[in-house]
Amino acid sequence: MQDRRHAQRRRFGYYMPIVDDKTQELIGHLADISPDGFKLDSTVPIPDGKVYNMRLTLTGEVSSKPWMSFAARSKWCKSDEIQPNSYYVGFEIGNLSAENAAIFKRIFEKYGS
Repeated sequence: MQDRRHAQRRRFGYYMPIVDDKTQELIGHLADISPDGFKLDSTVPIPDGKVYNMRLTLTGEVSSKPWMSFAARSKWCKSDEIQPNSYYVGFEIGNLSAENAAIFKRIFEKYGS
């Protein structure tokens, strides 16, 4: 399968959970990141096209805010070949405020490797 992404992706070297903004239930943990989206490791499959309002806890290295909320749409989901109860899920980020876009860029630069 041809990779149609044009944005640079970086593996994520920091354990950062993402939760549902309303319920605070864990959606997954960041596995890699790009300027336009990210991949999560999840314990449940997530259907394509599902929109989540997500919350990401922030560190003082990237923001003075304790967390940020944003919307993201799932683009694909596949099971891990080694751990069949784990899933990789690709998300595309919706419109971010200027402040959140700057924070996301700092996360990409600081923790992406």
